[in-house]
Amino acid sequence: MLALEKHLQVSDEVRDAIASGKPVVALESTIISHGMPYPKNVETALNVERIIRDKGAIPATIAILQGQLVVGLSHQQIEYLGKAGQSVNKTSRRDIPFIVAAKKDGATTVASTMILAQMAGIKVFATGGIGGVHRNAETTMDISADLQELAKTSVAVVCAGVKSILDIGLTLEYLETHGVPTIGFQSDQMPAFYTRESGFKIDYKLDSAKEIADSIITKWQLGLEGGVVVTNAIPLQHSMDAAVIGKTIDQALIDMQQQGVFGKQSTPFLLARIAEVTAGKSLQANIELVYNNAALGAQIAIEMSELQHS
Repeated sequence: MLALEKHLQVSDEVRDAIASGKPVVALESTIISHGMPYPKNVETALNVERIIRDKGAIPATIAILQGQLVVGLSHQQIEYLGKAGQSVNKTSRRDIPFIVAAKKDGATTVASTMILAQMAGIKVFATGGIGGVHRNAETTMDISADLQELAKTSVAVVCAGVKSILDIGLTLEYLETHGVPTIGFQSDQMPAFYTRESGFKIDYKLDSAKEIADSIITKWQLGLEGGVVVTNAIPLQHSMDAAVIGKTIDQALIDMQQQGVFGKQSTPFLLARIAEVTAGKSLQANIELVYNNAALGAQIAIEMSELQHS
């Protein structure tokens, strides 16, 4: 534990909140450095934190800065990451020790945010969309590390479903194989990130944050380790046309193959191309769904806190 403390830096606010059983919501930093341009990225990150505070929980944005695992970034640190942009290393599980040892900066993905959240004692994490099984994965074997992390790390991830650039059906099959439950907030369908429905069913439809919190706590009380995917569809007024998004993604995938883009660069490339083709509408939709997830994440964290201390 002492060795971990050498590397782990938790802000005073977040540490005090965890120690006193207050609700805390983890937030990733890849969305800041790789998800959108400056200054929109910083504005969005600070708005997400404000939404969580307004709901009554404490935000904990997570990143690696000069080799330190930082849980609970300051506004200045968020500004720094936003300006640094894609020069910051996109960091998943495999990358963490190398970024730390080299004392570099790292922007955390879903997988690495879950890891650092668990290290700090945070049980709820709000993000945009999770990674998954990529299209044509039966030949490329391109499967996000997020899915393996969900199988082993006990953090609930609130998201707008699987990113629609992925194979949603295969992703759900993978999650089922690894015992990761999917919960739909007021819906029995897996949302498709930019759109509210994908045609694929999730495991359990629950209609309140309290029901979700109770189910998650019960899972872990029973010794069933691993994460939970809580899906929260993009608000109707911000949902995009499924046919337009589908055509755009198909063309972006062709462009990606022709340009030889693969691995961890795939998702940023596809999201940037979609934003370009939709004249920024997909970026705004992305921002709105993150705000929506932050609000639900805060509500779930609050209910979990009350259940555990009642």
